Amino acid sequence: MKNILIVSGHTDLLNSVANKKILEEVSRRVPGAIIDYLSELYPNYKINVEEEQKKLIKADIIVLQYPIFWYSMPSLLERWMEEVFEHGFSHGTTGDKLKGKKMIVSFTTGAPKEVYSNINNFLNPIKATCKLCQMEYVGNIVTYGVSYQIRNDKGKEIEEKAIDHAGRLIEMLSKI
Repeated sequence: MKNILIVSGHTDLLNSVANKKILEEVSRRVPGAIIDYLSELYPNYKINVEEEQKKLIKADIIVLQYPIFWYSMPSLLERWMEEVFEHGFSHGTTGDKLKGKKMIVSFTTGAPKEVYSNINNFLNPIKATCKLCQMEYVGNIVTYGVSYQIRNDKGKEIEEKAIDHAGRLIEMLSKI
């Protein structure tokens, strides 16, 4: 079986509906996957680079799981990448530790699909990172319209969307 590392970049997962449910479903249905809950490990944003790099080295498949915040990934996940994907580890003349690993981007948006008419633009930095680090960008899973603001009115609908999202992610993982 492939070693799967899922990096949860939500900064407030305890108050999430969609991302929390996605991770619960994947954890339940893919018990061998390692889930790296950044918000629990690093609430102060002080990343243990060595430990995170060890997790990446063991992984065959890396999944970034997060909500879109202000048209980008959350600051905690950005910080994690800035520190962990360092020169000499992930890229550069001696930085080949991520070479050949597969990357999947799994994310949610609060707004409906119409607001994100060109979602591929959001993925360009991650695709470029994969290229720099000699990783294979496998693809993305996205679920739209699971806003924090509407969860009280449509909590059940958001959970259903999250379960569907998890199923699509698991299907993608099973094909690798």
